[in-house]
Order: sequence, then C-alpha cells, then structure tokens
Amino acid sequence: MQPVGSQLWLVQATEAIVAAEKVLGTQMDYIMVLKSALDGLEGKMDYVIFDTSPSPHSPLAAAALTASTATFIPVHPEYLSYEGLTSLLDVVARVKKSFNPNLQVGGLFLTRYSSTYRKRLHHEFVDMLRQHETLGPLLMQTTIRENVALAEAQVNRQSLQEYAPSSNAFEDYENLTTEILERLAACTT
Repeated sequence: MQPVGSQLWLVQATEAIVAAEKVLGTQMDYIMVLKSALDGLEGKMDYVIFDTSPSPHSPLAAAALTASTATFIPVHPEYLSYEGLTSLLDVVARVKKSFNPNLQVGGLFLTRYSSTYRKRLHHEFVDMLRQHETLGPLLMQTTIRENVALAEAQVNRQSLQEYAPSSNAFEDYENLTTEILERLAACTT
C-alpha cells in the first residue's frame, strides 16, 4: 500500500496481484480473504474501493464482493457487455445469498457513452436498460464519455487530476464520485 494523496492510499495492480489471484482461487477460504484483511479497519477509513476484473470467474472479484457493502458496475452500451453484466449480476446474487447478505448493487454507470454521440445502437441499448424492470432503477445519471486523457494519464503514470484536470474525463469521474457518494448515503439511511 502506498500513499497517493492526502488520506488516500493505493494497492497497485501488479504482476504479483495477478499471480496471487491464481493462487487465491485454489485456497478453500479465498472468498473471505479481503473481508478478513479489512477486519479492524472500521472507523479508520471512510471507504475502501476494489477495482477488479468484471469476470464472473475471477476469485479476486468474488472476494471483493464478499468484503463489500455495495458494488458499482461499469457498462459499455453494447450487446456483449449486457451478457457480461447479467453474468456478473448472477455472481453478485450468489455472493449475497451465500456470503454477504448486506451486499447491494449500488448502481450501473455507462462508459464510453454520451447522449450526444451519434451511435444509434448505443442509444437503443441505453433505452433498453432504462426500460428494464430491474436494471432501469440501477442506471446512474452520470456517464463516462470517451476521452483520450484517460489513456494518456495512464501512460504518463499520473492521476487524471494531475494530468488533465480540465478534461471531460476528469469532470465525468468527479460527477460519478459525487453520485456514488449520494447513493451510498441513501443506502445507509
């Protein structure tokens, strides 16, 4: 864990984590490993954010869901993404039933999407999501637009705030953070 800002720490995704995930899945209690690691941190940190692979077969993702109170899922507005979303929601339901009854889907947010883009199929997909009985209420207002600043910041090993604080990407992620915090507050009241 390394400090990356005031009261902000990061455990960076490295080859060691990829290797650890392979070993993690072979351990009988892997599903509880992150939850156990967080024991004793209540009151010391406001939030712990796990950014894992969305794969329904990822031991690290399953362990993160077991340790979480809410999950926020990025969705690209295309058919294959929808299939992946339904698989991931099935994993969330199974983790909730068997290991973490407090787990909630906090929301779904669209990536590489804007209502101003001229991609008719994307708009049809979003309309389908909005009309879906279960998924519609989970769809968040904030969307993450396509923006080269994201890739450039990664290449330069800088945060968006450092690299491109006036970019659309930074604005979108600031708005997403605000909306997530609002949804988390609503979940706890």
